[in-house]
Amino acid sequence: MADSASEYQVLARKYRPQTFADLIGQDAMVRTLKNAFSTGRIAHAFMLTGVRGVGKTTTARLIARALNYETDEVQGPSVDLETRGVHCDEIMRSVHPDVIEMDAASRTGIDDMKELLDGVRYAPLSARYRVYILDEIHMLSAKAFNALLKTLEEPPAHAKFIFATTEIRKVPVTVLSRCQRFDLKRIEPDVLEAHLAGVCAKEGATVDADGLKLIVRAAEGSVRDALSILDQAIVQAETGGVTAAEIRDMLGLADRARTFDLFEAALTGDRARALSELKSQHDAGADSVTVMRDLLDHCHDVTRAKALGEQAGFTDAADHIARVRACAEDASMAELTRVWQMLLKAHDETRLAPDPLAAAEMAILRIAVAAELPSPEEAARILSGRSAGAEPVSSDNEQSGSGGGGGGRAKSAARSGGGAAAAPRPQDEPDDAPEPEIEDAAEDAPSAHHDGEALFQSIADVAARAEAERDFLLKSDVERFVRPVSFEQGKIVYQPADGAPVNLGQTLSAALQDWTGARWLVMADKNAKGGETLSETRMRERRELFEQAAQSDAVKAALELWPGAEIADVRVQRKPVEGEDEA
Repeated sequence: MADSASEYQVLARKYRPQTFADLIGQDAMVRTLKNAFSTGRIAHAFMLTGVRGVGKTTTARLIARALNYETDEVQGPSVDLETRGVHCDEIMRSVHPDVIEMDAASRTGIDDMKELLDGVRYAPLSARYRVYILDEIHMLSAKAFNALLKTLEEPPAHAKFIFATTEIRKVPVTVLSRCQRFDLKRIEPDVLEAHLAGVCAKEGATVDADGLKLIVRAAEGSVRDALSILDQAIVQAETGGVTAAEIRDMLGLADRARTFDLFEAALTGDRARALSELKSQHDAGADSVTVMRDLLDHCHDVTRAKALGEQAGFTDAADHIARVRACAEDASMAELTRVWQMLLKAHDETRLAPDPLAAAEMAILRIAVAAELPSPEEAARILSGRSAGAEPVSSDNEQSGSGGGGGGRAKSAARSGGGAAAAPRPQDEPDDAPEPEIEDAAEDAPSAHHDGEALFQSIADVAARAEAERDFLLKSDVERFVRPVSFEQGKIVYQPADGAPVNLGQTLSAALQDWTGARWLVMADKNAKGGETLSETRMRERRELFEQAAQSDAVKAALELWPGAEIADVRVQRKPVEGEDEA
């Protein structure tokens, strides 16, 4: 019995591919290698990259076998490895003297590289090529890479290099440019599931189809991880087959179902249930950051189900997929995208917070509160009905089944004609406020090419002409510092506001004479009582416009729907000119 146990070989090693035909999910790479070997266009260096467990090291050994393939009938490189060649067994067992394997993660220095390269100049002992396989090459030091470059650029005819890495971005481009690169893909879920089913059949093991889906999901495209998990799962079955429940429990996915309960509770606004479930999971040992990560996964799955329907292509167990699709039917796309953003923020907050549980609870509460607010679509319908004089819809009716409208500080914009009283377009704003859009300004501004006594009727006309002449400094000074006392053709009297330039009158007089060709007398009288500056007039009109908008039924309804919201901007809807399309 002890001898049998000592001879046991784990599935990941037992079912390691022995030929290129055994490689699953890498058809493009195999096809390229076959063409290269059949035409004799064999590179001197190969770079294999991909995530863990997709077959980088195995592929490197297969390439080494193909380079040194030799049988009684075949005397040259070949990718047809069905018949074992003279050197195949030793190469696959990593004991062939002409195939040197080095783990760059443990031998990273320049001395290790020099020791390796010293042997490159020697001819192979028995095989056709000396093949150097360097795993995790991205771990080499900068000096080691530099030592490799010259040999890699002009290697001896008998030397071949095969590199493998999981971090291709860390490999210098000078090395990459000297290699033929192959990106090994993650194995597709359906391909990996079929492979596991075949292994189970060979091992005489029975595993539920849903259980295989759970293994495939946990493996994340890695064949080695999938076989290791399957190996562990087969041990779980004392009698009969392996059930999905046993695999879920083995992988720690029983709590994953509970995190979906938490996701549903938060999404539907059930605060008490959501907080109770989060606390229960925490008491059972769940990590708050992991819970947030699971919630992100659930949100992603539900959003994909909402967007793609039956084409979403889930690989989870049937019961989980059913819950995801049911949740997707009840949630809106806008709600799900908002929840995703909130969970992303919550994940970082939970990871950095001194009390992760408190941060997670606050995040769950934000999502639950947002779920009680109407969605933008519902809010638009409610506001449209109220502004048209319809009876207000009770918030209880609107909140039930509606998606989150977004928490925090909301902002609304009102337009006259939709419930807000029409008001003149404000002509100025405070310096720190965004400048409102002024429609048809070009029509109202005096032309820079017209002269005549009727050109200027007010200080506003003068400011508009300064803008048309692109004299923005003068325009700003006129708007901020000129309090008009009297305005006549050829003569302006004004009271200078605090901070006015001393030479403003002279500058304005010279500009007016240049524009009209006539002399203008511009006098500053500090003792006179002038009117408002253009800037003050605009600010006053803006305040009045905001006050009018705040009395609008539509705006009142919006402020009721989103507590804490404020009016950010008010825009006046221009009346169409006669003959203009009102649409």
